[in-house]
Order: sequence, then C-alpha cells, then structure tokens
Amino acid sequence: MSYATLAKVIEIISAADSSIGQIAQNHLGVVAAIRTVSDKDQQKLLFAEVLEGTRFGNAFSEFGSKRAADFQTKFTDAGDHVIVNGQKFYSSGALLAHLVPIVALDDEGRAWYAIADRGAPGLTVIDDWSSFGQRTTLSGTVIIDNVKVPKTHLVPGYKGYDKPTADGAIFQIIQVAVDTGIAQAAIDETVQFVRTKSRAWIDSGVDNAWDDPYTIQAIGDLTLRLHAAQALLEKAGHAIDRAVAEPTAETVAHAQIVTAQAKILSTEIAIAATNRLFELAGTRSTLAEHNLDRHWRNARTHTLHDPVRWKYAILGKYFLNGENPPLHAWS
Repeated sequence: MSYATLAKVIEIISAADSSIGQIAQNHLGVVAAIRTVSDKDQQKLLFAEVLEGTRFGNAFSEFGSKRAADFQTKFTDAGDHVIVNGQKFYSSGALLAHLVPIVALDDEGRAWYAIADRGAPGLTVIDDWSSFGQRTTLSGTVIIDNVKVPKTHLVPGYKGYDKPTADGAIFQIIQVAVDTGIAQAAIDETVQFVRTKSRAWIDSGVDNAWDDPYTIQAIGDLTLRLHAAQALLEKAGHAIDRAVAEPTAETVAHAQIVTAQAKILSTEIAIAATNRLFELAGTRSTLAEHNLDRHWRNARTHTLHDPVRWKYAILGKYFLNGENPPLHAWS
C-alpha cells in the first residue's frame, strides 16, 4: 500500500475522531522501523504477530529530559533476554496495546525498541493523560521496573537513523494526516452550522447566514488551504514510497522536505479552521451541547507534537544551502 493511501485513511479516521487517528501512528512507525532495521528472522516473527492483529503501543518519550531524544531508560543483558528500567510519558496507545515498544539505551548509548508484552510483570501503564485535547489517546505514564524482554523482540532502532531511511518521514506523515483530518472536520462542522443554525448579521443585508459575503470568502479561503495541505500530504506519501523503495540521501531528504512542507500547512489550517469555526458559526456554536470546542482542543494539542518553526528552518537550509534535514523521528 502506498503511504499516500495510508495517510488518506488516517485523515478520514481523524476527521471522525482524531485521537483514534493518532493512536495508530506509533504502531505504523514501529512496523516501518522493523522493516528497515530488523533481520529477516525478526521480521518474520514480528510481522506474523502484526498480521494476526497485534497492536503496538509506544513508550518512547520521557517527561523530564532536556531534549526529546535524551533517554534515561536503559536495558541490561541477561542471557536470552534483557532487563529494562525507566519511566516514560506521552505513551499514546500503550494502554490499549498488545505489545509496548520501549525506547531504551544499551551500554553504548544506542537506542533500541525493547518490545514488551503489555501484561509483563513490572510494566505499568497509568491512565493519567490530562491534556485538554486528544483526550482518548491515553498518552500517559509508563513505568518500567525490571521488565523482561526476550531478545527476539529487541529491535535495533538506532540503525534507522545512522544512514538515510524514510523512518522519520513515516512517523511525521501520520501526524500531518491527523491534522488535515481535524481541519476537514472543523470546516464540515462550520458549513453545517452556518447552513442550519447561524443567523445573518444585522448589517449584512441578507436573510441567511450562508449568504454573508465575508462568511463565503472565509469558507473559500479555509477550503483552499486545506486542499493545499492535502495535496502536499499526497505528494509526501509518494515521496516516502520512493524513499522506502530506494533509500538514498537524495530520496530520503526529498521525502523529509515534502513531509515538512505538508506538516507546516496542516498545522496552520488545523488551527485556523478550528478557530474560525466559532467566528463564522456565531456565539451559539460555543454551547456545550454542540461540543465543537473538541476540534480546537484537539488541533491545539496535536499540532504541538513537534514545533513547525523548526520545519521552516529545515526548508530554508535545504533550498538555500543544499543542507539535508537531520535524521531522526521528528524530521
């Protein structure tokens, strides 16, 4: 399946419920990483589990580190398995997963995915995600206390970033699709509300809210910007396809750049569409019975996943100075 198709599926799901759309992200990213870094035997084992319906969660990020890629969680060798210790946060999907990939460092400081059974002794997933948005991603705390992970499920994740691969862009394109889904839902809700509930403004000279020229212009503008983001999302999917099939410095950088462009536009339209919903629909759209604030809360929360201000820097360095983007899960 093309990543353009996969991204469209995530967008459609996210338009209905962006938390569900996000939960799939780390599962899909880990599957891609296994394809990139695992040997044939490990791929055969883990892909068989995936095809039987096994869901991967995640225990990647840590709450108190200076930077996102600074990990304190470590594992030690114990023969045919490893012992993992640490604590994680932002663990989207871990509560509902069958297996929980834990990013942990070896003695050389290299990051691996230690894929633990959700019910493993010492693995505690706490439902303490208190954000005002993306509420049912269940992105809370994971405590890892002497958790045993068989070496068959120890994936050398660091290999995905010590040479050009599409792994980072794959993690990113799912985020883009979530945000275009949120924007689509917000625009659809705006149109529905204006067409059925909103009143024409007193000075407009029209009888129906949908004939207000400023509202017409605003819907046109929002839809145009959404379509631009969706077009770049599709283009990014095809660029990732090429980078997966032929991973070179050039194909991977191109996939990263197009995905970064899509990330910028999807962030901007998600925030703009969810904000203007209330301006265009009017005061009654803020009533709790409509629950329309969920779109703004979800957009504002999810678009913080990684800062788009740094995406502009990536683009500028690439187009001005020929500098390829860094290789990591946020690029």
